[in-house]
Amino acid sequence: MRTPRRCSRNGCPRQPVATLTYIYAESTAVVGPLAAFAEPHSYDLCESHARGLTAPRGWDLVRHEGEYGPPPPSSDDLVALAEAVREAARPAPHKEDPGNHPHQQGRRGHLRVIPPDA
Repeated sequence: MRTPRRCSRNGCPRQPVATLTYIYAESTAVVGPLAAFAEPHSYDLCESHARGLTAPRGWDLVRHEGEYGPPPPSSDDLVALAEAVREAARPAPHKEDPGNHPHQQGRRGHLRVIPPDA
């Protein structure tokens, strides 16, 4: 199940409003509006961390001018919520005794061995 996006700074529980991306070839850090999807080489930041960010010495910092608004709800959020509801409503699996079903010769995970005369 997916979890909602949070600020990438350690221990910060706030919702992100900006995305930080580094362009290593140009020694530039870019802080812009929140990306539509979480990318592995970018960082989601809350408003206070986005505004307080400084670039490493010798690097340029390009920062979005304007307000950082909360991200609009996406269909991914709705899908994650629907999956969570389905998972919570799913009945707990019960364990079957393999001796109760003589027609089943063997099971491995989700696969069954079907006897050749069936």
